[in-house]
Amino acid sequence: MNVIIYNEQNVLANLDIDIIKSVTGTYEVNEIVEMFKSFFYSRMILDVTALKYYDDINTYSTLVKGLDPSKIIFYLPEGSSLCTTNFLSHLINLGIYNFTTNINGVKYLVKKPNTLDDVQHIVNAANVQKNVKKSTASGATVTTIEKPTANTNKGVTVLGFKNVTDSAGCTTLIYMLKKELAIVYGQQNVLAIEVDKNDFNLFDDKTMISTKSTEVKKVISESKANVILVDLNGCTDDSFCGEVIYLIEPSTIKLNRLVRRNREVFNKLSNKKVILNQSLLLNNDVFDFESEAGIKVFYNMPPLDERKRNAIISDFLTKLGVIGSSSKNSGNNKIFGLFRR
Repeated sequence: MNVIIYNEQNVLANLDIDIIKSVTGTYEVNEIVEMFKSFFYSRMILDVTALKYYDDINTYSTLVKGLDPSKIIFYLPEGSSLCTTNFLSHLINLGIYNFTTNINGVKYLVKKPNTLDDVQHIVNAANVQKNVKKSTASGATVTTIEKPTANTNKGVTVLGFKNVTDSAGCTTLIYMLKKELAIVYGQQNVLAIEVDKNDFNLFDDKTMISTKSTEVKKVISESKANVILVDLNGCTDDSFCGEVIYLIEPSTIKLNRLVRRNREVFNKLSNKKVILNQSLLLNNDVFDFESEAGIKVFYNMPPLDERKRNAIISDFLTKLGVIGSSSKNSGNNKIFGLFRR
């Protein structure tokens, strides 16, 4: 059974879950601790506006000393100062991994609480922001980032991409990611490589190159780029990548074809970074997919127009920890990623 504590965000009063106790009003953090430290419950859904000084990180430090943070889902006010990488990274450092800004997020987290891995991208983004320097050039403020900090291989971020279902969209996704990264790091500091195929030449971009699997390590070692994206295609050796992202297009025909070809495929992906690409699945559909496949979806990527700049691409790179949410011209970034709902 669950406990609900709410104040300003009284939408929680109508939350459709099993409730054993409901409390409303504003309380000192120590009052909440005393009220529930000996009370048995499965989950506590806490509207943070029920806490006095809820915008003070010390309030949460006191709370987690008295109550188990893994059992608490923090309901944050949309657009508040709490919904920033800086504040959220402090929460994560306290062991608080479950937070959201809407009811669907609450329902999701009740069924499937986050682990540190699910929110690590926020910590990574906060660390990136610490290295952000603002300077003025020709009267305009520009943002530069000294070094990528996540998924690095000898100081260079090397991200590999593999299609799990047939034609899951690696080539086009890498093209969109490279364009966004070039805005943040500079065109000369981002490189895309495809292995054993020649699709990249259709983009007519000198920073997107093709090579053989026997030469890819040499190309990477000789590159001066800060971020390298690799379309691994059929390349079996991905040891040169700091991170490998696996793409699944969740259409019925492609999923059925995948499973008939290899019934153990999802077992092999259980600890991998999987994204649903060109996906039309809604949030509840994603949860059902995770339950049936027995894997965690890192990101649900909808179909995108590669000719336009997409805020979703920036959001995905932020979740990976490759860029910060305040990066130049990043658009409407959503630091909550998939579990924001």
